[in-house]
Amino acid sequence: MGANKIPIIILSIGLFCLFLAAAVILTDFMVRRRSLKRMRDMIQSAMDGTFRAESFDESLYASVESKLAEYLSASETQKGKISAEQDKIKTLIADISHQTKTPIANLLLYTELLKEEEGGRDSDTVVLLESQVKKLDFLIHSLVELSRLETGILVLHPKKNELSALLEEAQKQYAAKAAGKGLYLHVLVKEAQGITARFDPKWTLEALGNLIDNAIKYTETGGVTVSVRPYELFVSVEVTDTGIGIAEQEQAKVFGRFYRSTAVSDSEGVGIGLYLAREIIKQESGYIQVASEAGKGTTFSLYLPVD
Repeated sequence: MGANKIPIIILSIGLFCLFLAAAVILTDFMVRRRSLKRMRDMIQSAMDGTFRAESFDESLYASVESKLAEYLSASETQKGKISAEQDKIKTLIADISHQTKTPIANLLLYTELLKEEEGGRDSDTVVLLESQVKKLDFLIHSLVELSRLETGILVLHPKKNELSALLEEAQKQYAAKAAGKGLYLHVLVKEAQGITARFDPKWTLEALGNLIDNAIKYTETGGVTVSVRPYELFVSVEVTDTGIGIAEQEQAKVFGRFYRSTAVSDSEGVGIGLYLAREIIKQESGYIQVASEAGKGTTFSLYLPVD
């Protein structure tokens, strides 16, 4: 009888140990699950901007939660500091833009008055003064716009638009400048009718305008052609000139901020236009490519997403 009880006792002990092990594993699983859920909720609240630090016990998992909470709390603090800094930068940029408008407008007015005086229009000094004031106006405008883009103050709003309207406006703005240099400006507006892409009209016009302006600036004979080429995922707006071209070793550098090739160091410009154009198109999920050969002209292709 005693011998028969021994297997039962062993079986009971085995079942108890098995049950105990299962209980420990289940408890551990529940603790881990709860901790992971809390960490997930903390990360989600940080992403939503609603995270608040709490107190935690000293268990191992809670310690990990606590460290994560410290990190997220520090991130929230840093985010607040960045937001405050952006507000300061926004105010500073607005002040610079406002404070410089009036002096530059006055300088241009005084220049016009000097030109109206006898011999003023033929004065090299007056012509040089007007040129430098316009250059200063362009530089400040470009720097302000660039700062707004880089700091995220200025947000683009791309939406589906027809490209013919963009090309037509670009033609209006730059036809006189091309004609003033004796160049042609062929903007193929009709060929672009019915072709659409996703872009912000105002800022894409600025980017396209910078490409056309550069093409006119560095072309002495012939002219500039602006056309549209549709693809499956993108539409390419191509600006092709018959100008001086860009050496192969410089083509990767031309989009750098303030980059000026030695070949054009004597020409007007500060090296912002292409950089600004690239930043604008990048914010619209597009990109810009350049194809050129020194002495044989250049084509800048501005790729805008279809959807």
